[in-house]
Amino acid sequence: MAVLPIRITGEPVLHSPAAPVERVDDALRALVADMFETMAAAPGVGLAAPQVGVDARVFVYDWTDEDDVHWRGVAINPELLISPLALDELDEDAEAEGCLSVPGERFPLRRADRALLRATDLDGEAYEIDAHGWLARIFQHEFDHLEGVLYVDRLAHPYGKAALKAVKRNSWGGPGQSWLPGRDHLED
Repeated sequence: MAVLPIRITGEPVLHSPAAPVERVDDALRALVADMFETMAAAPGVGLAAPQVGVDARVFVYDWTDEDDVHWRGVAINPELLISPLALDELDEDAEAEGCLSVPGERFPLRRADRALLRATDLDGEAYEIDAHGWLARIFQHEFDHLEGVLYVDRLAHPYGKAALKAVKRNSWGGPGQSWLPGRDHLED
């Protein structure tokens, strides 16, 4: 297993839909193992293959909820159904989100409170998870990566403008930029 470099916004693989996974094989299992190691080193609660430069519809997640239930898995060729978005005012703290491909930045983003994930695991078995709260947010965030969308692309004003300024301030937005968890120090 290895910690992989995480691509930063501007890398083309992050901004286009990922290719379907054709087969579950040893190469995919090795990639998933590396993704789990990379996610833990970052640290993060989810990581999509495009974030490590791989054009494949796969993401991993690892999170413990408020009831101390541990959610850890891999989603291959996922489908995601979400509930309607709440219409109340955005909570800047409770709905703040970050991304390993926009390192050190956090902005509030409205997400659906419920998401139904349908995917395949590393054994080639189909599964389904009805997620609520933060787990639903994780699934939506990682699924977006597979669609070529970063969370900063979804931000409403004034947060979208602040995100663009952060990208410019950090000289991101072009290809070839990455950081290596465990070696590169990034501000949270």
